[in-house]
Formats: sequence, C-alpha cells, structure tokens
Amino acid sequence: MGGRRHDHDHEHAPDHGHGHAGHSHAVSADADRRWLLGALALITAFMAGEVLVGLAAGSLALISDAAHMLTDAAAIALALVAMRLAARPARGGYTYGLKRAEILSAQANGVTLLVLSAWLGYEAVRRLIAPPEVSGGLVLATALVGVVVNLAAAWCMSRANRSSLNVEGAFQHVVTDLYAFIATAVAGAVVLATGFGRADAIASLVVVALMLRAGIGLVRDSARIFLEAAPAGIDPDAVADRLVAAPLVEEIHDLHIWEITSGQPALSAHILVKPGGDCHAVRRELQRRLREEYRITHATLQVDHVGEEGPHELLQIGRVAGADGADVDEHCADAHGPVHRSGPHRH
Repeated sequence: MGGRRHDHDHEHAPDHGHGHAGHSHAVSADADRRWLLGALALITAFMAGEVLVGLAAGSLALISDAAHMLTDAAAIALALVAMRLAARPARGGYTYGLKRAEILSAQANGVTLLVLSAWLGYEAVRRLIAPPEVSGGLVLATALVGVVVNLAAAWCMSRANRSSLNVEGAFQHVVTDLYAFIATAVAGAVVLATGFGRADAIASLVVVALMLRAGIGLVRDSARIFLEAAPAGIDPDAVADRLVAAPLVEEIHDLHIWEITSGQPALSAHILVKPGGDCHAVRRELQRRLREEYRITHATLQVDHVGEEGPHELLQIGRVAGADGADVDEHCADAHGPVHRSGPHRH
C-alpha cells in the first residue's frame, strides 16, 4: 500500500522571534483501558438480567435503570474507542492528532443523557397519572444487586484517569446509575411496605434529575473545548496582566488560551519587548511563569522588539497613526483581543 513517509532531522538554530515551551504530546498506552473494560463487563452482564426482571415486575424504574446501563455500556465502549484514536500520533492534516476524539465522546455521552432523561421523564409523569401494578419485592431485590454492581463498576472507573473529560463522561454515567439504583431500591421498599405504586415513578423522576445534571455538565464542558474557550479556572486577562508585569515586557496582544483536549491547555501570544531587551531571556521567563503558575506547558510566544528603528537592531516594530488617530502597532493594526501594556489599562 503506497503512502508517504516523512523522516525529518531538524537542526534547530537559535531563533529570535518564536519560542515553544517544552512539552510532550505522547499518550501512554493507558492502564485506564483495563479498568474501563472491567466496568464494561460488569455492567453488560447485569443489564441483560435487569431487563428481564424489569419486564416481569412491570417496573419502569428497573427498565429505566437498564436503559441507563445500556448508555453506560455504550459510553464506556465509546470512551475506549476514543482513547485509542486519541493515542494515534499526529500526522498529515491532523496536526494535533485525534486528541479531540475524546471530547466528541464526552459530548456524545452528555447528549445521550439528555435525550434519555427526556424520554424517561415523559414516561415517569405518565405513570404518576396512571400508576401500573408494580412488584415491589422484585424491584427491591434487583435494585440492591444493581447497587453492588454499580459500586464495583464505579470503583473500577475511579481508578482510571478522570482528568480526561472522556473518562469523566463515562464515569458520570455509572455514578448516575448508582444513584438511580439506590432510588429504585427505596421505591421498591416503599411499594413492598405500603403498596404505594407511584413510588416507582417518583424514583424515575429522581433518576431523570440526576441524568439532566450530569448531561448538562458534560455538554457544557465539551462545548467550551470545541469553541476554543479558555480552560475553566484560567482568566486570560489575569494571565496577560501577570505576563506583562515581567521585566522588559512592553505589551502583549493576540493572546489566546484554549484546550487541545481536556487537561492539555495551550497558549499563543505576541510579546513586545523594550528596545535592547534580551528576547530569549524574556521568552524563557514568560514560559517559566506559565508553566509554574498556570501549568501551561504548550506555549508558543512570538517575541519582538518595539521602539527605535535602525540597521543594527534585531527587529524593530514602529507605531503609526490608526484610522481614529490613535497609535497602533504597524505589524498588527487589528489585534485579536485586548491589548495589555504595563501599568493600568482597560481589558
């Protein structure tokens, strides 16, 4: 099979304008897969039995739990596939590799939870209005077994790397299911003790609320990554103010902070250094601050001088009058985002 192979030997000479902080893009073979596979086996085996018992008992709570366990199994399977795709090295047009396959998986898990919660919510309300006959004993016994199975599955998944939004998405499915089984067990006990058939539907509504909460969180967090928003907890203006306060830094603009995938923040910025300043020293200091204070190790900084123009300067950036009469940088009259300078300034 014909294909292109690229073997590159780069000899890097010192450069003036650009700096890239040391970082690693390697994705390990992950012991996570072992834990996810263990959880998948537990859930799949129990789910098959729960469907049969739910049909026999006439319990919507059990069938809703089984449906949720089906999404648990699908979520874990999808997470495993996404992990394998994300581990592939970057090549061709995919310069980041397929790392965001994990975010696609997390978003799919969130959307699945939302769709399933809508269906189960409708069924639960219908059963509140006209409650069917429910076998409390079967519901209680099956739910208690479900609690044990989901505890084991949740323990397996808690051993995996939950900083990955992909793994967290699958984990949220399992934890929500655990809470659902607890609610179902309570409903079964109530039906068995009092004959109050609507307890089954009420338990289903509790499950729906938990599913909505988990689903909204996953969709929101994955959407932030797809929309290139700054990682939660990192304020770009605060980062810029911290960097522009470094010695010799005159201005920072075109600052962008985003996540390649969950737990892998990246930053790029254009830095203007005072005339005569050591660009390399400034770049190293800024990258140190990003690494130590914000844990941003994937930082690409373009560092230039600002000030006088002359034949002996490495690179000089002059200022010209803009359309509104204000001084703007000749090289970047339309900066993307706010411009940060030393001293008080507006964001």
